[in-house]
Amino acid sequence: MIGPMRRNWRLMVFASGDFAFNLYWQSVMLYLLFYYTEELHLPIALASLGYALASVWDGVASLLVGILADRLRRPERYRVALMAGAVPLGLSFVLAYTALPVDDEWQFGWVLAGHLVFRTLYALVNIPYLAMSARISLDSDDRALVAGGRMLFGTIAAVIVAIGTVPLGKALTGGGGKEAFLASAAAFAIAGTMLLIAVGLTYRDADGIPVARTHLTIRGMIAPVMRNRAFLTLSVAAMAMIVAVTGLDKSVLYYFKYALHDEQAGQLTLGWMMAISGIAIPLWLWIARKLGARNVWFVAVAACLVCLVVFIAFAFDRPLPVQVFLVATQASIVGLHFSFWAMLPDTVEYGQRASGVRGEAVLYGLSALFQRVAIGLGTLLVGIGLGGEGLHHAEAGDATYKLVLAVIPLGFFILAGLVMLANPLRRGSHGRILDDLRRMSRARD
Repeated sequence: MIGPMRRNWRLMVFASGDFAFNLYWQSVMLYLLFYYTEELHLPIALASLGYALASVWDGVASLLVGILADRLRRPERYRVALMAGAVPLGLSFVLAYTALPVDDEWQFGWVLAGHLVFRTLYALVNIPYLAMSARISLDSDDRALVAGGRMLFGTIAAVIVAIGTVPLGKALTGGGGKEAFLASAAAFAIAGTMLLIAVGLTYRDADGIPVARTHLTIRGMIAPVMRNRAFLTLSVAAMAMIVAVTGLDKSVLYYFKYALHDEQAGQLTLGWMMAISGIAIPLWLWIARKLGARNVWFVAVAACLVCLVVFIAFAFDRPLPVQVFLVATQASIVGLHFSFWAMLPDTVEYGQRASGVRGEAVLYGLSALFQRVAIGLGTLLVGIGLGGEGLHHAEAGDATYKLVLAVIPLGFFILAGLVMLANPLRRGSHGRILDDLRRMSRARD
């Protein structure tokens, strides 16, 4: 009993790192674009373009970090990178919310530069952490537990960010506006920095990680990952899902402010959406234990489609039904995120069996690149959709909002479900893959 309890405790301490990362990530996802347009008064089309550029750069930087990490061939340095980068990452997050005392074209260049610095440092710290998640345990159930724990801690952070950003900033500064957002960013940065250092100090690799060949050329590291069918199908399905989720999430505050004329209800809705994630995670974990992580994907896609079809079919012009729709959709989206993070570590061994190359840092770097491109595309679709009509003139029943909030996400959720049909990671397949790797290792010895 003591052994499993100690192992689970070690896994959950590691998973708590996502609380720190999500203080940063959820703030950037939920509030930064809104901050650009509402506090810095940047046009939404320009702001969304800058956001998309920073997101794509984040993906490129993540891939470069992954390549560098695997070329060093020293996985024990992952935890060093996590701790050494914690303080610069926190400072760069504050920089992303620091504005110039002007409202002209210089403002856009300044915030874009700050956003790019933050994204670069986020990649430098986050990719080693993600690579560590494929090394902390080789057991699929342990990895599912880590994925669930990471999502749970991330959800707690998301709730704090969603409902606490504005009130915390006002409490710290005695007012609102740009100063409130900056003060909240500083508070989140302090908490995130301390936690990431603690996670790095307590992390240890699992025993028995299969030894793999290591290529020193960049092509030699990337090519096996790009031939990894399990990874590619999972990544493409995730990209479709992320475009849908990004479009939906980034529309929420604008919808409530300009369509329903209730900005406070929008902030509260974000909090409810994040809170329901915490409730839904144990349910999806239970379903995964029964059906497997891949089948969770299909169940969650079906649930998202039902929610969106209901929203499209009915014209909601009051906050409460819109809030119910968004909370139900978010509970379904949680299943997709859980399935993705539970399956991604297993794609490492799937690729290693075929090529002999493990390369988890490159794999996670490529995964981050694909995700950031999808986030950028989703953000651009929001900017194009809402910017075309003009935020201040759209009405609650306007087709523009329904298009951005529901119709476009519906199409991408369908695509996410179809692509996952080609993924080979069926229930129980990872155990067979590990057995094959062990036999191959004994044969080499």
